[in-house]
Amino acid sequence: MQGAWANPAFETESPWMLGDWNGQRTELKNQGYDFTVGYTGEFASVLDADRSGKGEAYADQWAFGANLDLSKILGWTDTEAQVTITHRGGQALNNEANVMAPQFNQTQEVYGRGQTWRLTDLWIKTKFMDQKLDVKVGRFGVGEDFAGFDCEFQNLALCGGQVANWAGDQWYNGPVSQWALRVRYNIQPELFVQTGIYERNTVNANATTPSDGFNLSADGSDGAVIPVEVVWQPSQLTAALVLPGEYRIGYFKGTADTQNVAVDYSQLGVSADFDATNHKWAAWVSGKQQLTAHQGDASRGLILMGQATFYDDKTSAYSDAQNIALTYKGPFNARPKDEIGIGLGRIGVNKDAIAFNHLVGQQSFDNEFDVEVYYGLKVANWLTMRPNIQYVKNIGANKAYGDAWVGGIKFNMNF
Repeated sequence: MQGAWANPAFETESPWMLGDWNGQRTELKNQGYDFTVGYTGEFASVLDADRSGKGEAYADQWAFGANLDLSKILGWTDTEAQVTITHRGGQALNNEANVMAPQFNQTQEVYGRGQTWRLTDLWIKTKFMDQKLDVKVGRFGVGEDFAGFDCEFQNLALCGGQVANWAGDQWYNGPVSQWALRVRYNIQPELFVQTGIYERNTVNANATTPSDGFNLSADGSDGAVIPVEVVWQPSQLTAALVLPGEYRIGYFKGTADTQNVAVDYSQLGVSADFDATNHKWAAWVSGKQQLTAHQGDASRGLILMGQATFYDDKTSAYSDAQNIALTYKGPFNARPKDEIGIGLGRIGVNKDAIAFNHLVGQQSFDNEFDVEVYYGLKVANWLTMRPNIQYVKNIGANKAYGDAWVGGIKFNMNF
């Protein structure tokens, strides 16, 4: 009987907190219906800072999803669809602690883009030419396919692709969606190229109500974002052991007119065109590679990852950003599913941007650095908790704002 083998609710080995619904969940998935309910919560508190104004904050996100295998449901070969609805809530430490207010980055990556309900995915994807050509169309964010990066850390400078963080007026990561088309061609099993065209619509990015979050109209569109990317996913470094990796290099150009972050040359007696516009662009490179296996177990071991992004100096207040991180999965035999992570992120600013004119001539001007160390405790297959310590140096890229230590905890639950 199904009930004899189905995972019950709260079983630690089950992938779902609520269990397998007496076997019905697995049966539905076998028929092509895969339902998910996920929750991410993040708490952050200032532990110590160079200036007064401590505080704490909690932010979270719910995600309700359904992946539909249309080859099983409708007989459409190599075709699937996805629907995801999300809700973000809570507060950001940047808003709750005065000392963190000038920070460029966020200590809680789950906060932002409107604390409301959203339609995050509504797309269909199919493959042609013996699965070499992969086409996806509908509503989804750019970061769902381009500049992908792990998000185990709580600090935003170390979580996900960084293009959206510093070119966010053009490039939207989840939970934002927009009308889009993505085309991918698999040159080899481990190598593919892809491009796409994504609606640029600030109504989607700045949603504050569910009506905005579920906006399907193109009203408000003023251009498009066009990314191109090459992705290599080697499956092994040695003939004897499979150690996966992923390497990306890409570029995007926006077609919307974007006002220049005009340079103020008045101190030099030179006039500047404050009304000029340009088209924003950015480039990125990233890599992730498992370096070791733990006592021959490739599911455990040391992983090195990092990324670098570069932005145009005409329309961007930021010049570049980099991060590098090490994680170790299964560090202890008694806790083979736990992990440890340490990462460093740097955010470089466009020193000539008018947004930073108040810093011109001040020796305190610098870049912002973010460090995080976490321990990932696998409480159950459906629950991971990551207590962490973060250090922010040169808050707001200004030495005068000092540094801060932040304590946090991030947890992910799969219902």
